[in-house]
Formats: sequence, structure tokens, C-alpha cells
Amino acid sequence: MRMMSLARVWARVSMMMAVLAVPMMPMAAQAPAAAGERQVGTVKSTSATGLTLTTAAGQDVVVTIPDAAKVLMVAPGSKDLKSATPGTLSDVTVGDKVLVVGDASGSGLTATRVILMKAGAIAATHQAEEAAWSKGGGGIVKSVDPATGTIVIASGLKTVTVMVTPQTVIRRYSGESVRFADAKVSTIAQIQKGDQLRVRGTKSADGSTITADELVTGMFRNYSGLVASIDATAGTVTLKDLTTKKTVTVAVGANSDVRRIPPMMAERVAARMKGTGAAPGAAGAAQGAPAADGAQRERSAGSDLSQMLSRLPTETLAGLKVGDAVMIVATSPSSDTETPMAVTLLAGVDAILRASPSGQTMTLSPWSLGGGEGGEGGGGPEGGQR
Repeated sequence: MRMMSLARVWARVSMMMAVLAVPMMPMAAQAPAAAGERQVGTVKSTSATGLTLTTAAGQDVVVTIPDAAKVLMVAPGSKDLKSATPGTLSDVTVGDKVLVVGDASGSGLTATRVILMKAGAIAATHQAEEAAWSKGGGGIVKSVDPATGTIVIASGLKTVTVMVTPQTVIRRYSGESVRFADAKVSTIAQIQKGDQLRVRGTKSADGSTITADELVTGMFRNYSGLVASIDATAGTVTLKDLTTKKTVTVAVGANSDVRRIPPMMAERVAARMKGTGAAPGAAGAAQGAPAADGAQRERSAGSDLSQMLSRLPTETLAGLKVGDAVMIVATSPSSDTETPMAVTLLAGVDAILRASPSGQTMTLSPWSLGGGEGGEGGGGPEGGQR
């Protein structure tokens, strides 16, 4: 799911390109265009006469681009072709995003028109968007007032007020999906107390308020424990959750982010949670610190762990085994499904669970942003609904 991922930007790019395909021809010529074949994908290879693109479904399509075909280059975010610039086949490189309109020819396509978005421009858009989200904030919704357009969230150890305007884009995760592309356009009235919320927008000088440009919410649950069984056919893992002491089955889908933390890294996180991984001289002081300080250490360690997820080795359902120690953040089941879907599953957390045996204070964040200010984003004791 990772909602602020490059996949999210590319999903928007695909939608924009599909929309842009409509006004590409004069009104008198729109009927033939409607009858033509259309393919959207990423350029896999190029040749002197065309290209091969890979669709979102993984299908390779060979495209022939004759000299008469029009190549139009557009910037990410374009809503029409007014700012498009003419291009040629030589402008197309591997990794670019293209929408091709043309006539089917055998197993391929002969293009009459190619809309091109350069991979570099898409990457720059992705980086700018991630930076904007990282400068925003996130946390657990404490209260919602649709009448005034205000949402109060608990963000780490502080309270932040999110101001919603008529221009704010609001999205909500569905219970069946972990992909941001599947998040539904929503309203402030649908936001609930206990939701996790992530926002980008303009912060006040003291950081106590954020005027939201866009926000996304969802009800998530965190689980941790030892894997009791794995059903490869159904794509599920079952474990006894340390907090609730109940047995829970979680679906692991194609879009779930499955990772494994190396043992030495897990030991370092656990040491920080216990206050023994700090700077020299800090451990002794931590041993006599109040319990609240210990909880704060675990919140901080949990935030760090969430931020490092994207750099950890990937794992697969097939690579898991009974007895593995795992931490899971999952969607909350909806009325259409009884089984939560894993957003992130992290294996190899034996040392971390030993440092937090109740599983109450060390949780993962569902947001995949990395580097948020102060580690905001839902990690910590309020990092998910159980």
C-alpha cells in the first residue's frame, strides 16, 4: 500500500494520460480515435521503428511508430494538451510512460499518436510529493468537527489541529485494498475518531495547526506475535496477537509489503527501546527513568523502524515459516470482508518483541513516507487500532 509511493504517482499518471487521450484530435476526427486501440504502459525497450511497452498487467506490447505518427510530450500534472510539445521517436527512452493510440496489427500496435511522459519528470514529481507529505504530519484522530472543518489528531506527544477547506482533497482507504490508488475520494464526515490520518499542507509557525491541501485516512490494526500457521493457497498467516491474546488470521496479498529485518538490526532497535542503545552514559540514566520515558523510547524506536522499512530486505509469504516472530499493520475489516489485509508484515522481530512482550507500545505505521518530522505518522502506542 504504500500510499505515498512511486506507484501512486504513476497511477495518477496513467489516469491523466487516459484523460489526455480524449482531446487529442479535432472534433471531426474523434470517432476514428474512439475505435482505435489504446495501450498505456512503461517503455521496456526502443528500436529504430518503435518501442515495446509493458502494461500494468505485465503484458508486453510491441508498438510500431511510423514517421506520420504524432509524438507529444507532456508534463506530469497536465490536464490537457495545451502545453504539450512535439517530439519524435528518438525522445522515447526506457522507463518513460506512454499512452499509445493506434491500430492493432497482429500481436502489436501501429501507432497514430503517442503521448509521452519522461521518467525523469515523473521521478521529480514523486520526490516533490513525498517531500510535501513528509513536511506535513500524521497521527490518530481524537475528534472531528465537520461543521467547522477541524480535525484534532494526537501526533506523537503533541496535539495538532488539521484545518479542512473546500479545496482539500480527502481520501480514505478501503478495507479490501492496501494500495493508495484504490483509496476512495471521501469527506470529512466519514472520518472517525481512532482513524489514522496523514496530511500535507501548510503548517503554522508553531506547528500546532496544519491547513490541509490533501489528507488520507483509514482504520488500521496492528498485530504482533509468533506465526502459528501459514496457508499458502489462501494467502494468509495466523498468529496469536500479544496484545489481545486472540488468534487472528491476516491476508497477505500481492500489494502487501513483506520485509525481514536482519537479527543485528532488530537487536539494535530492541536496545534502543530498553534504553541500552543510546549514547554512552545514557543507559544508566534510562534504567531509573519513569515508565513514561520508557514508553517514549519505544514510540521513538517504532517510528524509526517504520521509516527504515523501505530499506529492509524483502520477504515473501513462501519465505515465512511457523514460529517466525512478526509485526503486522493491516487494514481494518470492512463489511465486505472479515479478514484484515496486511499493509506491512515485518518478520525477524524476535528481539523487538522480547523488549515489548505485551506488544502494546511497539507498532508499525501504515504510512510509507520515511523521514517525517519528529517521526510523526502513527508509530508508537497509538500507531494503530487493535
